[in-house]
Amino acid sequence: MNEAIIWLIRLLAAHLISDFLLQPDSWVEAKREKQLRANEFWYHITLVTFFTVLFTGFSGWWWIAPTVFITHFLIDWWKCQSKKSWKMFLADQALHILVIFIIWKIKFPEENTLTDLVNISESSFWIVLFAMTFLTRPVGVVIGMLTAQFRKQIEKFDKETLAKAGTWIGILERLVVFFLVLIEQWEAMGLLVAAKSIIRLKDGDQKMSEYVLIGTLISISVAVLTGYIVSKLI
Repeated sequence: MNEAIIWLIRLLAAHLISDFLLQPDSWVEAKREKQLRANEFWYHITLVTFFTVLFTGFSGWWWIAPTVFITHFLIDWWKCQSKKSWKMFLADQALHILVIFIIWKIKFPEENTLTDLVNISESSFWIVLFAMTFLTRPVGVVIGMLTAQFRKQIEKFDKETLAKAGTWIGILERLVVFFLVLIEQWEAMGLLVAAKSIIRLKDGDQKMSEYVLIGTLISISVAVLTGYIVSKLI
């Protein structure tokens, strides 16, 4: 297996895990309100640096650790001072990923392309781990941004829904669809989508039903596409 490709996947997985799965909403809000005065700001940057070094086996840690710490600090500080929006979110993530690719290229200067990804064998574990991590909170955040305009049209939305229930339903839904695609169980996936649609349409709230169905279709579409890509790589 190409060591360079595994290294890149590990860097990306470390970023997704530390930037999404292990960063509570309370940390995000504290960073935005207090910025550099928030302890959560420094906790998060330290966590990102630690997982990056850990996932890469402490190889080159002496320059990777300060590079990740400093760049993540600068990017997040800039983000905290800017207006919250989906454009800012994408810009923030694009910069983080750019840094990851720069680190990767410095570590493996001889790698000219990513075509070796089509010859994955031993890296299947890291490919699946990265995909699963991507399908959890990262996709959930994007879906939340895309459906925000519809959510505002639903009266008493927060009062009529369980806290975090929709988030966990979406995560589990995407992971189930992801694995159904990997094992090519398209019929089972169809039943899952149909069952959820029927349940939501029975509650009599047209706006809520439409909102959930929009989110579901986006969620499932991303999961299917991710599963298809991964099935071609492993």
